[in-house]
Amino acid sequence: MKDRLNVTEAYLPNIEKYKAYVDQIWQSKWLTNNGKIVQELEQKIKSYTGVDRFLYCNNGTIVLQMAMKSLGITKEVITTPFSYVATTNAILWEGAKPVFADIQSSDFNIDPNKIEVCITKDTQAIMATHVFGNPCAIEEIQRIATKHNLVVIYDAAHAFGTLYQGKSLLSYGDVATCSFHATKIFHTAEGGGLFCQSDELFEKLFLSRQFGHVGDDYFSVGVNGKASEFHAAMGLCVMEDFEEICTARKNLTAMYDAHLDMDNLQRPISLPNTEYNYAYYPVVFASEKILLQVKKGLEENNIFPRRYFYPSLNTLPFVGNYQSCPISEDIASRILCLPFAHNITKNQVEEISAIVNKLMK
Repeated sequence: MKDRLNVTEAYLPNIEKYKAYVDQIWQSKWLTNNGKIVQELEQKIKSYTGVDRFLYCNNGTIVLQMAMKSLGITKEVITTPFSYVATTNAILWEGAKPVFADIQSSDFNIDPNKIEVCITKDTQAIMATHVFGNPCAIEEIQRIATKHNLVVIYDAAHAFGTLYQGKSLLSYGDVATCSFHATKIFHTAEGGGLFCQSDELFEKLFLSRQFGHVGDDYFSVGVNGKASEFHAAMGLCVMEDFEEICTARKNLTAMYDAHLDMDNLQRPISLPNTEYNYAYYPVVFASEKILLQVKKGLEENNIFPRRYFYPSLNTLPFVGNYQSCPISEDIASRILCLPFAHNITKNQVEEISAIVNKLMK
């Protein structure tokens, strides 16, 4: 049997480069607690993104929770139903209420025209996801937030490397959070990050990452959001190869575009003035029935795509009263992310595309 092909594969850098960092860690005996390698990674990410206020943390969910806690969000948060469950879980975990605004069918991001009607006296924030690394309607979301005195938190888990209007997508919103999980285009095996615009907020986030204290001086409630030197070392190694990774994924996108029957598939459309990072390759089929046929056919050939994002988050049983989001529910039922990684070959793309095209008919 041929090797299993998953929806993605973590990029592994040159092992000798990683071992060199491990040797440094062994010599310093500084394993965690904001070590030198963590600090070096933070500086490189600040330089790469052009965002000066950045904190490297231990995963992409705790950063959402830290953002909410530091901003004092305890009531209603208008959010998207089309995202990974971590977005909704963070709101619920912090004791707030998710209020779902439906998405746009063009890019699968939250529809700004659906946000304003959801605002009540208890609304405190908008938490939107840059889905698959494509920018939300940033200007309109900010206009609404300013008008109603709301904070904007972007779940930018997929957005590392995407530019909008010539700036990193991570530079927008009061806070943008990122995931550096092993499946992401840039990763540190496990990890996450916080980008913010305010010095005051940055200080709150910095303290919240390390239990609210510096040495023997205690300032606030906090959690353990710190990342280890070993994870930061992986990030430094991957960062060295990041442009090469992006180029490989751009070429892979072009191969899929050339071999798939695009007349029978929908793909998300980016906003103008976007330089995309090629984080994923999602396709939307004409019906859920066709999707299930294709998924089964691929799996029979040891190829494993993913229904991502499925189900629509407003349908989860633990979120409270059902809130209708028909576009999100429809897209979620018909979307599939095809295998997409730096090392997928032209032959593999041709095989996947042939199976998809055949079963769509």
